[in-house]
Amino acid sequence: MTITLAELAQALDARLWGDGSLRVSGAAEPSEAGLAPDGTVRVALAMTPAYAETLSPGGAALLAEGMDPAAYDLAGAVIVPRPRLAMAALTRSLDRAADMAPGVHPTAVIDPSAQIGAGAAIGPFVVIGPEVRIGPGARIAAHVSIGAGSVIGADALIHAGVRIGHGVTAGDRLIVQPGAVIGADGFSFVTPDTSGVEEIRRTLGTRGEIRDQHWVRIHSLGGVELGDDVEIGANSTIDRGTIRATSIGSGTKLDNLVHVGHNVQVGRDCLLCGQVGIAGSSRIGDRVVLAGQCGVSDNIRVGDDVIAGGASKIFTNVPAGRVILGAPATRMETQVEINKAIRRLPRMAAQLAELQKTVTRLMQKG
Repeated sequence: MTITLAELAQALDARLWGDGSLRVSGAAEPSEAGLAPDGTVRVALAMTPAYAETLSPGGAALLAEGMDPAAYDLAGAVIVPRPRLAMAALTRSLDRAADMAPGVHPTAVIDPSAQIGAGAAIGPFVVIGPEVRIGPGARIAAHVSIGAGSVIGADALIHAGVRIGHGVTAGDRLIVQPGAVIGADGFSFVTPDTSGVEEIRRTLGTRGEIRDQHWVRIHSLGGVELGDDVEIGANSTIDRGTIRATSIGSGTKLDNLVHVGHNVQVGRDCLLCGQVGIAGSSRIGDRVVLAGQCGVSDNIRVGDDVIAGGASKIFTNVPAGRVILGAPATRMETQVEINKAIRRLPRMAAQLAELQKTVTRLMQKG
């Protein structure tokens, strides 16, 4: 599949420069782009002058407003005001990885009570349980399983090997990457008597009599609710709720290896980056960004528009709009000062040792 450079510019709502009839077959790094033997070009992503220095003559490129395509000896260019936003549209236009022909593969196992929407594509060895509803235009890749009573909205893209449990409800345009699990049981257990964990939470570390105890399962009766335009990364997991559903708001994106515990509520348009873990019953506001390896303790409230830097550990409630960092997480500016102070500790320790020696000598002389 190819499109012309003029069609690409129109799709990006951007300005065309040069030969709009060039056939674009894909995208490439600046040094790897240029005219192919079949006469097509791969458009180069050269959105700063530094990247543009390695452009191939006679090719085509995506350039930022203010850059001069004539200076790079290009045959054509698309000039965009916000390069990264244009890159999103460009990659969407050229992405062919998810192409699946509508229809049901003969190896798929679909319960007779399930409803499959018009134009949906069901791949090899897919298993769809009773009373499941799949929206129109959905694409379900190989070896996906969807449990009883789950609802998947229109135009979903569920990649190979995804496991969706029973009672999961998802909105339109859901994207789930390979290996993700949505709707597994929550990690909820209780002991017949007060457990050591409960005791140290109350006493902040003091242990009484240590007794032999065993864990009793608390079953997960709630489901999982996903809004529209949610994306779930590879090998991420979202546990079902105990009584009410675990929920992910519309527009929220989960990276790979993210874990969302039982009863958690995540708001709209959040970004949860790789290896984020959110413990049970926590509540995350709208537009929250949790960078890689952030951890959120159970029953915590994180307000709207909070941004947490990488590896932050959140043990207490965070008010809306705050930028935090560290373990335990504090205001970012406070954490920067703490880190500066820590780096000064060896020098301060040496100065203190020298001062102690001086005091000792003075006392001996006196």
